[in-house]
Amino acid sequence: MEARDIIIAPLISEKSMTGTHISQYSFEVHARATKTQIRHAVEEIFKVTVIKINTTNVGGKIKNFARRGVRTSGQQSDWKKAIVTLKAGQKIELGGVNPFEQ
Repeated sequence: MEARDIIIAPLISEKSMTGTHISQYSFEVHARATKTQIRHAVEEIFKVTVIKINTTNVGGKIKNFARRGVRTSGQQSDWKKAIVTLKAGQKIELGGVNPFEQ
């Protein structure tokens, strides 16, 4: 897999943005990507030094829908999350203003 296939998208939430203060960034990654593949992909794409990686498999939520009087249910897809810790002093510019980095 290429680096752009491994890193799907950055996770932009209040919790993940507070981690940027201590050089931690969260990404949605390919479900079969290993920590070594994630490390090489982040270093290649963003030109930073990765110190540590934590990964977790996130289960999809079950959702209920009601449409025209018919109730159905479905499940969102499972996905994998990686929390990447960078070398002190380095950061990744994700675009926009991050109020937690000021």
